[in-house]
Amino acid sequence: MPGNDAHPEVLMFTRRQTLALLVAAGAVPALASCGPNAPAGSSGGSGDATVRIYWWGGDLRQGLTQDALDLFGEAHSDITVKPEYSEWTGYWDKLATQTSGGDSPDLLQMDEAYIDSYGTRGALLDLETISDVLDLSAMDAKVLDTGRLADGTLVGAPLGIGIFSVGVNKDLLEKSGVELPEDTAWTWEQFHEAATAISTWGKDQGIVGLDGFGQGAAELAAWARQAGQQLFPREDETLVDVATIQKYLEFSASLIESGAAPGPDAQIEDAGAGVEQGRFGTGKSVFHFQFHTQLQTFASAAGATMTLRRLPAITSGDHQMVNKASMYWSIAAKTAVAQNAGTLMSFLLTDPEAAKVLKIERGVTAFPAVQTAIEGELDEVEKTCLDFARDMQAEVAPAPRVTPAEGVGFGDELTRIAQDVYFGKKEAAAAAQQILTALEGMQPAQ
Repeated sequence: MPGNDAHPEVLMFTRRQTLALLVAAGAVPALASCGPNAPAGSSGGSGDATVRIYWWGGDLRQGLTQDALDLFGEAHSDITVKPEYSEWTGYWDKLATQTSGGDSPDLLQMDEAYIDSYGTRGALLDLETISDVLDLSAMDAKVLDTGRLADGTLVGAPLGIGIFSVGVNKDLLEKSGVELPEDTAWTWEQFHEAATAISTWGKDQGIVGLDGFGQGAAELAAWARQAGQQLFPREDETLVDVATIQKYLEFSASLIESGAAPGPDAQIEDAGAGVEQGRFGTGKSVFHFQFHTQLQTFASAAGATMTLRRLPAITSGDHQMVNKASMYWSIAAKTAVAQNAGTLMSFLLTDPEAAKVLKIERGVTAFPAVQTAIEGELDEVEKTCLDFARDMQAEVAPAPRVTPAEGVGFGDELTRIAQDVYFGKKEAAAAAQQILTALEGMQPAQ
């Protein structure tokens, strides 16, 4: 299963997380007296200058972020930074609890799946109210606009571009002797054949072709796009239909049946192990579906040479891959230090020295000048990620709409229903209809 970063990747939320988010939303009306998405306290120019910053990620991200924060401290001795971080699996529970208790961090990482939900309930600051310390004008407008709500309010500054793709352990692939077709043309059937052959080769070593597939919303979204459909369509787009969902479930089940991927219980265990302890991170899987810059973390954890490939396609050559804001920096609407939080955000996004530390671990930066500044600092795997993003710009499809607040729990529903298929408790046709019904009930009002 992919991770939205431990995610991962990728949009598989537990009911507990979804309920916690709704609890958090119940606290948001208290912000109404401050105006929609306006800072609730002072601008941070006096009093306590401490900025609490909260992010998710593994050990690599924690170390890089702390190094960048140390640089910030040297340049801004008047602002104290209090860092907090956790794995993806616990991040949203903690944030929801903090928000509901009126104790949200000042500067926080935000994900595509949650930004509309938190933003439309007034929990995130309108970043354009602090443009004096946070100048985002040099960012590609198409990328920046992914951080806007439907009413145009800018509540998230994209950290960079992430492209859902296939990570490949080149060392294991070469040892297996399996030859892959060019990724500009490969299909899901060819991918299936290759993963099965690798699993057959690696059976005695505990190595599989693919660590998991079929339980993540990012996967279904990609499958739907290749069929000309969307999970959350705009007015001129088509909602995914039951036939497309059924084919996705049947293909996923066939990966398990052939041995190309492990069984559902093993996939669940793998997803819970985290980015660095799962099969791909420990060198026990050749393929992994991921957002492309995660390759750095996996390569570091596995100590392996890794590369990236396009998604397999339903129709050869029609990959329908898209740019996604890898994640965002947002500021809490209730923060009492909006100016200081904005100053820190600006530093992390645009300072050349900070960029040389952070590089592209959170995504390929959308600031062209910063991209140029860091290019000479990148190692081989980082260059692989940067070059992949650049090469894909000539063919990426239009980015889909951000997951609406109504759809925040879809990943959880998809995972739950799909697992029933893989455990043999439900037929794919019935599960597909159940998934579609759930999705229809999560569409925003037009």
